[in-house]
Amino acid sequence: MRTYIVEDDAELRGALVNLLRQKGYHVEASGRGREAQEVLLLNDFDLAIVDIGLPDMDGLSLIRTLRRHQRGLPILVLTALDAVDNRVTGLDAGADDYLTKPFVMAELEARARALVRRHRADRAQSIKIGPLELTMGQPRILLSGTPVDLTAREFTLLELLAQRAGRVVKKDQIASSLAPSGEALSDTAIEVAIHRLRRRLEPFDLKVQTIRGFGYLLEAKAEQEADA
Repeated sequence: MRTYIVEDDAELRGALVNLLRQKGYHVEASGRGREAQEVLLLNDFDLAIVDIGLPDMDGLSLIRTLRRHQRGLPILVLTALDAVDNRVTGLDAGADDYLTKPFVMAELEARARALVRRHRADRAQSIKIGPLELTMGQPRILLSGTPVDLTAREFTLLELLAQRAGRVVKKDQIASSLAPSGEALSDTAIEVAIHRLRRRLEPFDLKVQTIRGFGYLLEAKAEQEADA
């Protein structure tokens, strides 16, 4: 699970990063809101943990911006303010849950896990691209109406590409999905995974295109011909 932490307290930020990485999360972090905003708007994450009191911008403004552009991103607010109206303001700005400082680390991890689980349940929907029918979270697909079983890695890769069909998926996004605990995944390993998935899909007029210098995108043959 890709998680981004926005917290200006370096000690707390480091503790959160260490906790979640130990739990198997892929974690990135920043102490500044504007930097976080740029990263979060340009990349896909499963969860954002946002401190309200940031030095360079209002955390609520950051949340509102994220909610306008990343509607499905689960957001957990951290705040030192325990007044009810402050909590309500955070939720109204678009946060999904909040924790008041100081908090117990185990509770933060439990709330993060619950938010991601709820978000994934909400995404449990079917995606159709040409002859492909895929149900999120279920490692079996239909190709031209025929069930096809994939390996866990093949399905994870296909799910990522299918969610963004017609758009480029960057190599670092693929690496994070295939190695979510933060282990290094070489370009060669990614290319091998793409090659194997490509061989599975091409007989059904589905193509995984290489966009050199950027990444990969999934398209149905009919869509490619329409664009030609």
